[in-house]
Amino acid sequence: MPLTLATWNINSVRLRADLVLRLLREEAPDILCLQECKSPVDKIPFELFAAAGYPHWVARGQKGYNGVAILSRLPLEDAGHIDWCARGDARHVAGRLENGVTIHNCYIPAGGDVPDRTVNEKFGHKLDTLTEMRAHFRDSRPEKSILVGDLNIAPREDDVWSHKQLLKIVSHTPIEVDHLTALQEDGHWTDITRQDIPEGLLYSWWSYRARDWDAADKGRRLDHIWASRDIAAAGHGSRILRSARGWEKPSDHAPVFASFAL
Repeated sequence: MPLTLATWNINSVRLRADLVLRLLREEAPDILCLQECKSPVDKIPFELFAAAGYPHWVARGQKGYNGVAILSRLPLEDAGHIDWCARGDARHVAGRLENGVTIHNCYIPAGGDVPDRTVNEKFGHKLDTLTEMRAHFRDSRPEKSILVGDLNIAPREDDVWSHKQLLKIVSHTPIEVDHLTALQEDGHWTDITRQDIPEGLLYSWWSYRARDWDAADKGRRLDHIWASRDIAAAGHGSRILRSARGWEKPSDHAPVFASFAL
């Protein structure tokens, strides 16, 4: 049986618990990774998700900021977390399934508005996080692993609505793309979404600022599913649930899915 996994920046898990339940009910992934939960762990409504058939979870939380959680139908053990840049941010959590697959759920800093670390500390934080992640996964040489999350970078020209207009916009600048590419290459990760969908415009985020996000369609692919090379060939069935961006009081991100024949 394939393992189906989804990743979603939920932008407050308590505010949008009903949307999480809708996704679990209608799409029924085996694993759902959430980012930007904006909640301490003890305030996340895990009892609601357990009642929906997802009794297993691991999470790291913060009041009002960051936060990552993995919900699972399948038994899942806590495989720890890394505090990138030693700031106490809840931006990473790992879970290990009984078949030995480790899932890394990550939330990379957005980076603010100005792509210059000399005047924008948030941008420097983003680059430093990517650098630390690159070193960690280069040295740990992950196997039988899946890395997912809101990586807050749209790396390819067809991952944004206008490559030319976004070259100086945080999330698509050359320095960010270079850092993400180095992380992927040194960690021997495969982008499963683009393995399955190699060509064409593809987005997972649309700004709240657009009056009609669907018609304007000025999106970016900020949310990713990667796999270590030893299991990358098992990845298939990638898709982005664009319709979720149009649900009532939605997140500005849409869930990204992939399946693995493991």
